[in-house]
Amino acid sequence: MKSNIGKVDRIIRLTIAIFLLVYAYIAGSWIAFGFSIFTFYESWAGWCAFYQLIGKSSCPLPKQ
Repeated sequence: MKSNIGKVDRIIRLTIAIFLLVYAYIAGSWIAFGFSIFTFYESWAGWCAFYQLIGKSSCPLPKQ
């Protein structure tokens, strides 16, 4: 898997994952917990399946 998520996007996803995890704990929601785990994975791996499908990348271009 080639990384397609930039640093800022990864930080945003990590923040969302933390909020989802807190919400899942408070509400007792397994669905929110599942989304939280998936979002944690995306921020850790730097890869997004949806970005891959549409051909988008928020990574900076390599210097040539």
